[in-house]
Amino acid sequence: MPFGVMLSPVHRTERGVGSNMNDTEWRQGLRDGVPIALGYFAVSFSFGIVARNAGLTACQAGIMSATNMTSAGQFAALGLIGTSAGFLLMALTQLVINMRYALMSAALSQKLPPGTSTLHRLLLAYCVTDEIFGLSALRPGRLDPHYTYGLMVVAVPGWTLGTIAGVVSGDLLPERLLSALGIAIYGMFIAVVVPPARHNRRIAAVVVVSMAASLIAAHLPFLNGVSDGAKVIGLTLLIAAGAAFLDPHAGESDEKS
Repeated sequence: MPFGVMLSPVHRTERGVGSNMNDTEWRQGLRDGVPIALGYFAVSFSFGIVARNAGLTACQAGIMSATNMTSAGQFAALGLIGTSAGFLLMALTQLVINMRYALMSAALSQKLPPGTSTLHRLLLAYCVTDEIFGLSALRPGRLDPHYTYGLMVVAVPGWTLGTIAGVVSGDLLPERLLSALGIAIYGMFIAVVVPPARHNRRIAAVVVVSMAASLIAAHLPFLNGVSDGAKVIGLTLLIAAGAAFLDPHAGESDEKS
């Protein structure tokens, strides 16, 4: 085809359909991401106050939030900064605490359409948080990356701006309010897990088993020396492997037949 020749009606239609589908998924991601952004703002606001007390400026704390997007990892980092820990210890701590995100990324990669580019996969991996993973994993059928991008566009600013606001506000808020803001993230976890568990007995069973196993692991004497992050990783692998063995997910060919 000579250069400059217009696309045929078929090509224009296919491109238009693909573009419209991307826009639809993008807008849906934006809508679904608003509650996450509001929750992130509340939780990161508390982190911002702690970061200020640790000596970080608003710019430094904002960069930390924009590049990490993990409450547990960031709070742990502040503790290490306070003890003047080295970079190696900092990196190892973050690796253990946030290794679950590698498992989440591997799970999401199975939902992406065949042929998804490496660039899309890298962009999605940047912001795999518990809440974004939960909504993306529950998306029916294949996961359109643009849906997750919509979630990220509102979630990342919510987390980052909340951190900056917390640093700027300092100690103006009462202690009781700060304690209330600190448990907001658990409310988001519940909002992600409960709806699908109510409609799927298999998911509900996995949730109950996970809660029971976490409680037992927290009180077993021989596990006292194991970090919480390592416990989470170990339990995630064991429970996920057990669930997959007892109730394997049907392949695409089986689902269509």
